Amino acid sequence: MKLIFRTLKRSKLLIAVAAFVALALLVVGCSSGTKTGQTSSKTSGNLSGTIKIDGSSTVAPISEAVAEEFMTVNPGVKVIVGISGTGGGFKKFTSGETDISDASRPIEDAEKALAKKNGIEYIEIPVAYDGISIVVNKNNNWAKDITVNELKKIWEPNSQVKTWKDIRPEWPNEKLILYGPGTDSGTFDYFTSEINGQEKASRADYTASEDDNVLVQGIAGDKGALGYFGYAYYVENKDKLNILSVNGVKPTEDTIKNGSYKPLSRPIFIYINKKALKRPEVKEFIRFYLTDGVQLIPEIGYIPLDKSSYDKSLGLIR
Repeated sequence: MKLIFRTLKRSKLLIAVAAFVALALLVVGCSSGTKTGQTSSKTSGNLSGTIKIDGSSTVAPISEAVAEEFMTVNPGVKVIVGISGTGGGFKKFTSGETDISDASRPIEDAEKALAKKNGIEYIEIPVAYDGISIVVNKNNNWAKDITVNELKKIWEPNSQVKTWKDIRPEWPNEKLILYGPGTDSGTFDYFTSEINGQEKASRADYTASEDDNVLVQGIAGDKGALGYFGYAYYVENKDKLNILSVNGVKPTEDTIKNGSYKPLSRPIFIYINKKALKRPEVKEFIRFYLTDGVQLIPEIGYIPLDKSSYDKSLGLIR
């Protein structure tokens, strides 16, 4: 009887040990991120170094949020995120000053040529969807919707629109005060191309800034103001701004993702220097960006891509 009891006892112990080992292996397997896009990319915190990012103010909130989370897990790594606009960011990136470039438009031919001249090879990775948002002051109680033709009338070169009444006769004779991205901004490039028919074609008499927070403050302070910038900056400042529908469609998560908010829906990107990607801290940061970081995108106010897109991008950095 004692022998049977000891045998049972030993068997229970072996089963318990086996279960513990199996659990430990499962935890290790999950933390190693063996299945693309399905597991956490958190590291042990043994990485060190500095990662330099610059470029689009539209993409910056995503990169800043991901950087903050990444540095919490990897305190030995310093991630610096600058904002000089998509064009300004590409100037630094193509000369080798930065490791990653935030971009609200694809890289252009002249920028590609400069990168090639300087021996910069790169990977383009789309990270989210954005809808360029047309916003007005909170005290504007007359404008709810605007058409693409009216936007062109407002923003085309040498526009004669000076008041809201010049846009629609039924709107008040209130001075129109315009705010928008600077000429180094990818949002400026995209907006002018889609609305005015030519990239960088725009009236010049408006308050311009590469920093969208400056535009938010300006529009929030002027009753007659109208401006445009990335959707996340509206989401962050709903209490200060009103958003307009364009051709009857309001920008929302659904309308931006399915493209019905047109022509101002678009993907936004990061560009990675291939040489920098050989550094373990950069590679792990990008892996973190495309796994854990994806969860932050809707919190910031942008719309995540389909999982297959992130899986494809993860395959490019291996």
